[in-house]
Amino acid sequence: MGARETVGVALLGAGTVGAGVAQTLAAKADALSRYAGRRLQLAGVLVRDTGKPRPALPPGVLLTSDPAALPVADNVDIVVEVMGGEQPALGCIESALRSGKHVVTANKQVMALHGPELLALAAEHGVTLAFEASVGGGIPIIGPLVRDLAGNRITGVNAVINGTTNYMLTRMAKEGASYEDALLEAQRNGYAEPDPSDDVDGRDAAYKLAILSTLAFRCTVREPDVYREGIRQLDVADFVYARDLGYVIKLLAASRLHDGAVQARVHPAFLHEQHPLAKVDGVYNAVELEGDLVGWAMFQGPGAGASPTTSAIIGDVLAIVRASASGGATPPYPDVRERVPILPVAELETKYYLRLRAYDKPGVMAQITGVLGEMGVSLASIIQKEVPEDAGTPAEVVIITHKARESAVQEAVRQLEALSVVYGALKLVRIEDGSA
Repeated sequence: MGARETVGVALLGAGTVGAGVAQTLAAKADALSRYAGRRLQLAGVLVRDTGKPRPALPPGVLLTSDPAALPVADNVDIVVEVMGGEQPALGCIESALRSGKHVVTANKQVMALHGPELLALAAEHGVTLAFEASVGGGIPIIGPLVRDLAGNRITGVNAVINGTTNYMLTRMAKEGASYEDALLEAQRNGYAEPDPSDDVDGRDAAYKLAILSTLAFRCTVREPDVYREGIRQLDVADFVYARDLGYVIKLLAASRLHDGAVQARVHPAFLHEQHPLAKVDGVYNAVELEGDLVGWAMFQGPGAGASPTTSAIIGDVLAIVRASASGGATPPYPDVRERVPILPVAELETKYYLRLRAYDKPGVMAQITGVLGEMGVSLASIIQKEVPEDAGTPAEVVIITHKARESAVQEAVRQLEALSVVYGALKLVRIEDGSA
């Protein structure tokens, strides 16, 4: 960063978050300069269209549509990447690091797919790659993982880390909204994109869990290593049964390190209503970490929106500038390039909620329980809703199992769906009773 009094900050992306960063740099210029020890100067902004009016950006700021320009510019010391997506963001980050620029990114996709290699590249060139904003919005979680909890052996991560789905599930649980109505409400309020696939299909949470698991377990966990299910299949009845049984439905992101192997998964789960994560509502996020010294620690805060993400980005920028001003460097991230075995979800052992519709005839329940028994799945309870006699309509049956192996339950589901007395597809939701 040299001895210049001014630190040049390049901003790649001028969307909601990019505009928030630019506005904060301008509005809080004096306060940030006093804290950092140097003045922060917005050196330029990468945009798609330089002719488009940008009222959210400070007047007179340099705009460019060339992705290759700012990461190597002489007057740039820190590159802030908020474009999103894999490319051209990845190329810009690599170019900046090779040019000796520090990089701050909010890009969960790039870090989930290429994080270990990018961290190694930053270390090779003696610069910092900071990415607090890539997970949990305004929750400080990356820093505590690599610094404050560095003396711990972290073996478990449980999290609610997608604000869009958490908002939707909260509305479905507390207001009885349908999936479709909850999604429309989330879109109207700016919490869901016009195409919500990354959120509702669990991909966003899988990116974030891969990042958290990589840092927590100090080995490479990539997004494709994470088993993933979304929330599209949930309906009002599931929330009614969950409430009656003393549970709350959340999109759970969970990973464990066991005997040198990692299991990572994102899926809807029944959490006991007293579980700390069950109380995290709306767009809020929370992350639980299990360490051998700290036990279980929980971090909670706003997980979506421009302001929380801007907070994390500015925090990373200030940490880099302060370290440089004091003649030091920000602490390096641990080497996380080691690959370890990834355990398939088929080896998971937990409890299950099964909901099906079956014709109300003699012997039907015996067939259903017989299939589960043959697969070694023990039943904790069965709930059957009564139907009018001779109505010819299927009865709804809800089954809660004792702890069972995922592979056995999935095979039981396939066999049950093949029974002539079972109508339509089964609903399966995993039940998490403990902290891990």
